[in-house]
Amino acid sequence: MNKFVKYTLFSVVMIVLLLGSFSGGFVTGHLSALGGGLFGMPGAAAAPQATNMPSVSTPDGSSQATPEELESLFVPFWETWELIHTQYVDQPVDDVALMRGAIRGMLQSLGDEHTSFMDPDQYTQANMAMSGEYDGIGAWVDPSGDYLTIISPMPGSPAEAAGLQPGDRIMKIDGDDMTGIPGDLVIRRVLGPAGTVVRLTVARENEPELLEFEVTRARIVVASVESRMLENDIAYIKLNTFGDKSADELRDALREMMDQNPRGLVFDLRNNGGGYLQTAVQVASQFIGDGVVLIERYGDGSQDVYEAQRGGLATDIPLVVLVNEGTASASEIVAGAIQDYERGKLVGTITFGKGSVQIWSPLSDNQGAVRVTIAKWLTPDERAIHGEGLTPDILVELTQEDVAAERDPQLEKALEVLEALISGATE
Repeated sequence: MNKFVKYTLFSVVMIVLLLGSFSGGFVTGHLSALGGGLFGMPGAAAAPQATNMPSVSTPDGSSQATPEELESLFVPFWETWELIHTQYVDQPVDDVALMRGAIRGMLQSLGDEHTSFMDPDQYTQANMAMSGEYDGIGAWVDPSGDYLTIISPMPGSPAEAAGLQPGDRIMKIDGDDMTGIPGDLVIRRVLGPAGTVVRLTVARENEPELLEFEVTRARIVVASVESRMLENDIAYIKLNTFGDKSADELRDALREMMDQNPRGLVFDLRNNGGGYLQTAVQVASQFIGDGVVLIERYGDGSQDVYEAQRGGLATDIPLVVLVNEGTASASEIVAGAIQDYERGKLVGTITFGKGSVQIWSPLSDNQGAVRVTIAKWLTPDERAIHGEGLTPDILVELTQEDVAAERDPQLEKALEVLEALISGATE
């Protein structure tokens, strides 16, 4: 059976949320063959035949288990299945829920926050991630912690208008405590039809009291690119996501800006939660003439190397890239490559730090999908970003007071740095 797989580098996922999607970050089409289920969905509590068992490693990894060892290994599972069906007080039990719970538990035992199970609804949302239109509040989130955490509100979204900020942790939804509730389920509580209101209680760093926000859900149309000319003939382009149309939209914006003969370019990747792998390579290629864009390294030491594509429109213009704690995954790929090649300066705050690669493999009979971490990505200089982030060349904070006063010291610093780069290039 052919299996469609989505390939994510965030996926911090970077999960595009509250849009109704799981864009968790770095995604691309990928094909994979997925064998039969380990225990399928039996109608009765009977152990599977050993001949149908896949070969797996023993706990110490020293050898492959025999079919007999596998059959013995799963005896406790089937004993538990039988006990639930014969002794649990509330009958009948939901076999589908049991099956999905078993998959979740198996994946959670790996201790990797980005390896997880998606039920059919969640997988449908994941496949909608980059289409550009959603109902929700419009934010990227991280569901892997104790509480669902805002990575960044989307520009122009209800989340941004309500005042939600990166790092906000959702403690309650409509007054209901979210303690102990899995992040994927919390996401579902936040989602809802356009025009409806959701009340979020959040914890914010350096705020002694919980904060309350009422957010009116809306139909979110995600604009990939914003561009304009600033004073002193400086071009400004902001990329909001790495969707299926983003590379073309960026090329169009660059062509329009370059036709005006700008002296320099500010490329804004702040609060960009990531997206498709191929889009990231195409975006980086607009600024890097040739060379490695990223390296994917697998557990066995093998690796895939992605090279820049020729024909970039902005490979020579003086460049400054704006980044912050909401810059994640695909955004970090592009910013890291630009920094490694000293193609431009990074200005802002340390980025999110999502550098692992996931594949999304659909399960049989439309029973959802499994997301498994298969690799780590590295910058061209083989820097690992996962858990660390990128440190800008020039650190500049953007405070709540700045936001309230509609000041942007990061952009101001970027323009100052850019003028220095222009002066150096003309001397």
